[in-house]
Parts: sequence; C-alpha cells; structure tokens
Amino acid sequence: MATAAHQPVAPDSPPGALAELARAHGVDTVRDSPEGPLPVPADTLVAVLAALDTDASTPAAARDALDRYRHRAASRLLPRCQVVRAGERLDLGVPAAAEVWVELEGGHGAEAAGTARSVHSGQLPTDLPIGRHTLCARMNGRAVAAPLIVAPARLPQLSTRSWGFLAQLYSVLSRRSWGMGDLGDLADLAQWAGHALGAGFVQVNPLHAGRPAESGGTTDPSPYRPSSRRFADPVHLRIEAVPEFPYLDAAARAQVAALAGAGAALRDAVLLDDGLIDRDAVWELKRQALELLQDVPRSPGREAAYRAFLRREGRALDDYATWCALAEAHGPAWRGWPAGLRDPGSAAVHRAVAAPRLHARVEFHRWLAWLVDDQLAAAGDAARGAGMAVGLIHDLAVGVHPEGADAWALQRCLAGGISTGAPPDAFNANGQDWGLPPWRPDTLATAGYAPYAGLLRGAMRHAGALRIDHVMGLFRLWWVPEGRPPTEGTYVRYDHEAMLGVLALEAHRAGTAVIGEDLGTVEPGVREELAARGILGTSVLWFERDYGEGKEGKAGPLPPERWRELCLATLTTHDLPSTAARLSGEYVDLRHGLGLLNRPLAEEQAEADADREEWLGELAREGLLSVPPYGEGPAADTAADATGTREGAGPETEGEVLPEAVAALHRYLLRTPARLVGVWLPDALGDPRPQNLPGTSSEYPNWRLPLADADGRPAGFEQLAGSPRTAQLAAVMNEPQEGAEDPG
Repeated sequence: MATAAHQPVAPDSPPGALAELARAHGVDTVRDSPEGPLPVPADTLVAVLAALDTDASTPAAARDALDRYRHRAASRLLPRCQVVRAGERLDLGVPAAAEVWVELEGGHGAEAAGTARSVHSGQLPTDLPIGRHTLCARMNGRAVAAPLIVAPARLPQLSTRSWGFLAQLYSVLSRRSWGMGDLGDLADLAQWAGHALGAGFVQVNPLHAGRPAESGGTTDPSPYRPSSRRFADPVHLRIEAVPEFPYLDAAARAQVAALAGAGAALRDAVLLDDGLIDRDAVWELKRQALELLQDVPRSPGREAAYRAFLRREGRALDDYATWCALAEAHGPAWRGWPAGLRDPGSAAVHRAVAAPRLHARVEFHRWLAWLVDDQLAAAGDAARGAGMAVGLIHDLAVGVHPEGADAWALQRCLAGGISTGAPPDAFNANGQDWGLPPWRPDTLATAGYAPYAGLLRGAMRHAGALRIDHVMGLFRLWWVPEGRPPTEGTYVRYDHEAMLGVLALEAHRAGTAVIGEDLGTVEPGVREELAARGILGTSVLWFERDYGEGKEGKAGPLPPERWRELCLATLTTHDLPSTAARLSGEYVDLRHGLGLLNRPLAEEQAEADADREEWLGELAREGLLSVPPYGEGPAADTAADATGTREGAGPETEGEVLPEAVAALHRYLLRTPARLVGVWLPDALGDPRPQNLPGTSSEYPNWRLPLADADGRPAGFEQLAGSPRTAQLAAVMNEPQEGAEDPG
C-alpha cells in the first residue's frame, strides 16, 4: 500500500523477491490473456500478500518476509496439516532423529480412541484407517502435533443412472405456500416426481441462510451470496409442519391463522396478480408465527432431540445464532458494529449475549436452525420414500457475503479485503467480481480444514448428492483486491489434494455423491483429476462441442456417445436461457432490451439462429426430430419486454414445434452416457424466462420469479403437476434408450 514514505512497486515488473514471495504463498504472478502471458500488477501481489498477513509493501519488506518464510519452512518439524489418500505411501520428510507417531481418531472403525501408531523412517503406515487423526513428533525436547486426514481415494458413486428435476425452491409455490416455495413444497415435489413420474432426484438451489436487509432496504435474493453456508434459512420453513403447531393455545392459534391468511395473500399476489416473490414480506409473517410457536412447550422427546442437535452443532451454531441476534440489534453489516463486537471470541460479545434480551434472541435462532434441519431431514426422507435412486441434491454456493454470519465467525480463515471473481475471458472482457471473500489457504490448513469440513458435513447431512458451485475453486480462485477492477486480480492456489481429500472423507461418512459445476474457464488437468476422484462434472448441451484434433472452423455438436459418463447432463442452468427461449431466440430480445448485448442486435440474432439450426439439424441426423426447422429469418419472432413476459407469440411457439424440439433435445441427453440427466423444471411448462440474468441487478427480477407457463403466466405447483405437457416430458425421460447402458 502506497504511503508518503513508501512508493508503490512498479506494476509492470514485479521485483524478484516480491515474485518469489508471491509464488511461495501460492499466488500466481502471471496470467493468461488473448495476447499471451501478462504479468500480474505488483500492487495486486502486495494487496493479496497483505490479506495473507505478509507485508510486501516495499522491496525491503518483501525480502524480509521471504527470509522469514524460508526460515519457518526450514525449521518446521511437521506440516500445518497433512492429507493423504488411504493406502498411499508418503514420506513426511521429517529429520531421522525425530520420534513420530499417529494418534488415531476414535469412533470410526475398529481403532479405539487414543490408540497410537508409530511412524518408522518418516514413512506413514499405509494401513491407517480413514479418518481425522493427529500426527505427532518429538525431537530435542520439542514436541509438535498437526492434523492428519486419511481420505478415501474416490468419493461415493451412484449405483444407477437416473433423471430428475432441477428446481429453484422459492419458485415452486403450492396452495399451502406463504408467498414462496418452502420445505413442505420440496417434500411434496420429491414425492410427486418420484412416485408419479419415476424421477430419481430433485436438485434445488442453495438453501443457505440469507443475510437480513439493511435498514430501509430489501434482502439480497441471490441464493449464491448467503450469510451462512453452514445453516439453512428459516424462511423455507413450513409453519404448519412444526410439531408444536397443533398445541398453540386459542389466542396464539388465531394470531397464526391471521398470519397464514396474509401469507395466502402474498401467494395469490404472485400467482394470480403476476407479482414477484417478496422474501422480506414472507419472513416477516413467518417470524411472527415462529415467535408464537417458540412459547409452546416441547415434549420430552422433542426436548431431548433439540439438546442433541445443540451438542452436535456446538460452537458453529452458537456463533451463527449470536451473529443473527447481534445483527438484529446493530444491523447486518458487522464490520460497522462497535469494535468489541467484531470479534466473535471477544469478552464484549460474551457480555452482550449474557444480557437477557439478547440471550433470548440467540436461543431463538438456535431453535430456528433446529427446525430447519428437522424439515430438511423430512424432505430427504420423502424423496427416499418415493423410491428416488439419488434423492435430494443440495447445492453449496462458492462463498458467502462479506458482512454475513460466516464472514464474522470465520474471519481468520477468510481473506479480508479480497473478493472472489473471474478473470477476463471471451464472454466478459472486464472479468467478474462476485463480492465473496475467499478461503485463506494458510489459516484453513492450520485449522485442519475443520471449517470447510463442517460446512460440507452440514450440506451433506440430508442430501443424496451435493452440487458444488464453481468446483474449480478447490484448485484455485481469482482474488480481486478491494477497490480494484477484476482485471487486476490474480489466481491464488489451494492445496487441491487436501481440499479434495477433506471432501472425499466427508462424502464417505455421509454416503453422499458429489457433482462439480465445472463450466467456464477450467485449468488443464482439473476435470481429469475430478473424474479420477469420482466427482461428476456438469455438461450443458449448448456448450458440448467437438474440439477433436484436426478440426477446423467452428466446432460442431459433440455426438452423444462421446459425452463423458461422470456428469450431470442438462439443457440449461439457472444462469442461462430456458430451453423455450433458446429455441425461439427470445433471450436475445430480452438481453437487447436491457442493453446487455456487446454486438448489434442483428449479429446476435444471426448467431442465435445459426446455433439453434445447427442443433435442430443434429437432432434430425439422430432421427429425433420429425418437424422441419423453424424456417427462415430471425429466431426471435416473439418479443420480450424488460420483465421477461412475452408478447405476441408467433405460430412456431404456439404449435407443436417447440414442445417436440424440447422433447427431442431431452432424448438427445438420454443418448449420452451421462450418469445423471437433469430437466430444468420450468422447461416442463415451457417457461421462457430465465430465473437469473447475469449482468443485471434491479433491471431484471432475478431470483424472484415463480414458475410460469409457455406464455409467461405464473403457475403453481398444482398446475405443474396436472399439466399434460409435464406428463409428456416425463414419459420421454422414462423411454427405454437403445444403446444406453446402466452404469450400475
């Protein structure tokens, strides 16, 4: 950081000590670009190192920090944390004179707690049980210990191939919803999809706890920028499903009935009056109802279950509930709280939560977390009870809000003053800044990866599989220093063997498969490493191209038999146009109306036409499409206004062409060897609107739209379940596939 006494280091040529210091901390000093390798600005390196508690603000400071780093590395008897695959032979590199042993974890397998295993000649025994152990060493009167994680070589695998729905839970409103889809709706969706349609899974958006709105503002509706990834949001609770609900006294029952009526009005405003989902209004009603329910005495069994939950969740739950209570008192921006409250372990925090009013609010938020966990378990049980091969697939966001509960509780393990994002690429010349603080590789390792393991454990507890957003972040993340554009960021590397090992251990213990979202810029070798560990990737049809050797010009569609097996294959995602909009070209008009196109409208339409016709031609060659192409001219014969509603649908979209093409595209997915095939739930009704439009905030109602039919009219869950179009698409997904082999 520049001061009057210290001039900034020249950004075009980082000095040797600075560059070496950066590389020692896993910080890239060069980035790729269309023009070739470019040096990372020195100011960026200085800022990133500062976030790692390393002063490199001057050449002298960089040299001193490098010397200290080398000294620590040379004198370290054990690594911060050692992660090894089960059965792997590993030389620890400890001095021959050191006495080394392993204290085995208790409670897993035949090994008892406190059992020690000697380490001879610095070689870890290859028969160590899977688990979290402690590596110990003693030499010259000095004794040290470090976490030792022995992980399975591969993650749990899915035994059968299956198809299922990809849903945004808030958008699935039923007659029982209080203005947005809830966990009762999720259980109902899973039962219907499993029993009636033969689906093997339902994948939902992240259900993480959201961050309350600033005074006078509205809550950020994005499920990918949560307050906490460790705990789910109580806004998803079904009030009537709380076991204490039937035991409300008469006065409280009347109050809850009035609140339910207001919730029904919110639902009707969305489904009948074409309104938007209002999370803040929903939560205000549910909060009042839950405060009444908290006063209902719990049965002895329920009380015992609650106490067991508190013991299981421990400090993580206490910190989360404390943040929630303090946020109610001081606002959700914790970096602006009184200084003593910014540290979760401070005496000021302990004094604050000891006060009766705040203590009661902490207890309220602990209780809410338990209720949500209980209803998540019930939804998972419903999915399994419906015969689903996989069940519920939960989604783990890539990060958390910098002013949220996790950022407060885990601030030593998160990089302050840094945001995660993406470098410039062919789709975004300016790069991206996601506003999410990244893990610090150093302090995360020192903590034995416990915070990372904890959030995985929570996310997997009620999941048949877990989707990990931006799974490439287990290898490296693009760090953007606060106040700088994304173009001035750099990659910081993680010990991916450790990150994957912890993931494998937690998945093994939960019996949970893992799907990695690996779309976008992926470093060479990453997909291969993920596949070797048994992690499924994500393949979206429109992006699957044949880039085989010797190919010239634009790559054509990748033949279905050449798709990878270890993947979730889909037609679209929450960040992409719906299939109906992709086929009609309507998404081009939508983006044009919002000023998001980088080229003239005619060029964008021509490219959309060519892309669509190419895939329709591929479907015809595969014998999957019996209708003619859409005809000549622009793809977008329909218009879309800035809210995503359609006007003047042309004959192509009103007739049988669009549904038949949607069916053919799904049949194409079924011809691939993909282990999972996902159906975007809005595609079942022909909904043309995207749930999220990247590059917009207030310009488009991201994350606030209910399901809709082909004309953009809101549709409830009952309409979805009763739609002939839904039944027809499910029939397609259940058709026997020639040449398709069951991997199980």
